[in-house]
Amino acid sequence: MTRIADPAAFIAANTRLQPVPHAPEISLWLADEVTPIWRLTEEELGEQGLPPPFWAFAWAGGQGLARWLLDNPAEVSGKRVLDFAAGSGLVGIAAMKAGAASALCADIDPFCGAAVARNAAANGVTLDFTAADLLDAAPPEIQVICAGDVFYEQPMSGRVLDWLRLAAARGTRVLVGDPLRTYFPKDGFDLLAEYAVPTTRELEDSAVKRTRVWTLSAKR
Repeated sequence: MTRIADPAAFIAANTRLQPVPHAPEISLWLADEVTPIWRLTEEELGEQGLPPPFWAFAWAGGQGLARWLLDNPAEVSGKRVLDFAAGSGLVGIAAMKAGAASALCADIDPFCGAAVARNAAANGVTLDFTAADLLDAAPPEIQVICAGDVFYEQPMSGRVLDWLRLAAARGTRVLVGDPLRTYFPKDGFDLLAEYAVPTTRELEDSAVKRTRVWTLSAKR
């Protein structure tokens, strides 16, 4: 993994604390524009052609899932929660605010550990973090797995789906937030809620994104 001199300083210099549009109970350190921070990220890591810095934005699926957790706290109250591909840690923060016993944020992006720590502190919650690629092993023994905006490219979407199905088959509650991205497989998912989530045309194809929250059935 690429080493960064001071990811926390980079985040502090290039983001500002602002409320999440669809979950204003939560504030995150976010970038205002995609292109400048994307360019700065590539410069910092010394690598071109990187995916956008997901940790620097509140993506539609994560916003929808965070909203649903805040409105349905019984889903996570007193439970151990995994925020998979956590990015900013938005969903993990929502889980803790909804009464989760613990929330582990997992993401392989080298900036995410610092982003999650900074956002957790801003919202007065404690989050654990791992940079391990959890897809390389069996799903952890945990009660709830949350995954927002994970079906955006192949072949990763297939790996994620197989991993989540394994978790569901073992009795883990799997919750997914997704605005019907290209590789989202509706088969096996049960719809829980639908929202009109404010976003930006820089990130999405519209200023308001129709976003859904699903649970994955244990049966394939």
